[in-house]
Parts: sequence; C-alpha cells; structure tokens
Amino acid sequence: MFASAPPPTASTLRTTGRLTADEIDLRLRSVELVFFDFDGVFTDNRVAVDQNGVEQVFCCRSDGLGLSKLRRLGVDAMIVSTERNPVVGVRAQKLAMDCVQGVEDKAETIGRLAFQRGVSLERTCFVGNDVNDVAAMALCCLAITVADAWPEAYAAAHLVTTRRGGEGAVREICDVLVAARGQGLSK
Repeated sequence: MFASAPPPTASTLRTTGRLTADEIDLRLRSVELVFFDFDGVFTDNRVAVDQNGVEQVFCCRSDGLGLSKLRRLGVDAMIVSTERNPVVGVRAQKLAMDCVQGVEDKAETIGRLAFQRGVSLERTCFVGNDVNDVAAMALCCLAITVADAWPEAYAAAHLVTTRRGGEGAVREICDVLVAARGQGLSK
C-alpha cells in the first residue's frame, strides 16, 4: 500500500511557492498548536457503511507515533471536524487528542480554541484537504494540505504532503515539524 520512501525532513513537503524556504523553516519551528481536519487527512476520505448503518473509516497507524513525538516537544494537536460521527471521537481518544466535531465555521472555532490555549494564530498550523478548510487555513501561520486535496485547499496551502490523506500524511507532517526543531526523527 505504501511506497518505500526516505524519512521526512523539512524539505519532504512540497512548497506551493507562496513562501520562501526561509519563511517555511521559520514557521515550521514556530508552530505550537496544530489543528487537523479529520476526513481526508486522517482518513483516505472513504467510508464503509454496513447494513446497520455503522460507518468505518481507514486511518494510518503510524500517525500515532508522529503525534506522540510532537507532544514530547510540547506541540499541541487537535482535531477540528465538520463531521459529527463517533468514529472521529474514538480515533481522537485513541490518539490522546482533543477533538471538536460538528464544526460549521472552522475559522471561528480555531481562533477561539487557540485563544483558550493561549497560543497566537502566528504559532498555529491548520491541516486540511477541502473547501471547508480554506478559511481556517488562511488564519494560521502555516497551512498544509495532503497530496490528494481538493484544488481550493491546495491553493490555500503553503505546503503539501507527499502522502495522501489516510496514508501517513499526518505522520509525515509530524515528522517534518519534529525535524524542523532539530530533534531528529528517531527520538
């Protein structure tokens, strides 16, 4: 399923040309809080529905290790999702992340959540993949999207993962943030 690739570094993510390399490095090092959309970022954007209406999604197990590395560096991460579905909360709980669901206005929500955590938006990152993420991406100092994002999200992003949503994109982002702080990927 996954192609063999070298470990992520700050240069692993593709730039969209909206920022210089120096600006990207500075912003990667300054991030204190990462907001993640769920569907299409943690998942491959597909859903399986059984005859009882129970939904299942596919996520990448390696995301958890990347998120734990971020936590050890003091970088907070949380899920902000339009979707209201128990699977989102269950995955967030498994990853020891805060999660807000049923969000109609992600920009307003992340502004409020960053303020509540005492983090300036100049020290936040938003990872999204679709049109409903664009306004939130525009508020943060760093906007990242996944390789298979919708064109509107790609146009709003500063960086693009090499991996698709649900296929290790979250881990790739975490590893890049860790590497930007000079911590190495094996720590």
